[in-house]
Amino acid sequence: MNDELSYAEMLEIPVETVTVNRREKKRKVKREDLSDALIGEINDRLESADPAFAESKPIERPAKESGRPVLARRILFGEFIAVCVLCAAIFFTNLFVTDSAINTFVRGLFVGNASTADTRTYADFTLSPVVNDTVETDIAVSDMGVLSFTAQCSVYAPAAGKLESVSGNAETGYSVRIRHSDSFSTIISGLDDVYGGEGDALYTTIPFGYSDGEGEIRVMFYDNDSLLNCFTVTEGTLAWS
Repeated sequence: MNDELSYAEMLEIPVETVTVNRREKKRKVKREDLSDALIGEINDRLESADPAFAESKPIERPAKESGRPVLARRILFGEFIAVCVLCAAIFFTNLFVTDSAINTFVRGLFVGNASTADTRTYADFTLSPVVNDTVETDIAVSDMGVLSFTAQCSVYAPAAGKLESVSGNAETGYSVRIRHSDSFSTIISGLDDVYGGEGDALYTTIPFGYSDGEGEIRVMFYDNDSLLNCFTVTEGTLAWS
């Protein structure tokens, strides 16, 4: 009060005209009081059936899955991984180990069943000349049963069949494998040209290859994987012995 009167006297204002206003201090509300008030207000609304609260429904939480579905999914995932590993093993085995038991089994599935398999053996075929009769060349047969000759000529299949594979190139010469039946096949190497592609049918009367006469042509007959040495050559004519 003395401070206000001194200030009034300094400004030469009559003391009677000075009104002193005091600011009331705000009452601090404790957090605990606010929490209690809020809880009380919510309880009052619930008891009065306020529509905003009456229409609300509790949130339903999804029930946790039991252990059986999780275990079933893990088993299915494990089986899937096992199948992938098995397929990869079969693929790489067929690629690098051609004579393995798995490869033989899988190959047997695609060869055909008893009704579609070609069970003819080499003895069921009549051999035909691999060069034309007008070509003058000496045909030799080694002790192992490899037939060879050198001549500029067209080359024929010794028996009807299919062109199973073609390998090589024009510089080193081409090699072909002719499949006559499931067990009988012929390999001819040293060709300069091959007419046709894999899977084409070959006949004894139509040439499928050509030799320019600079390289040696070699002919080998196979019964499965065994080289045959049971034929004779008489004036260019082939025959089983």
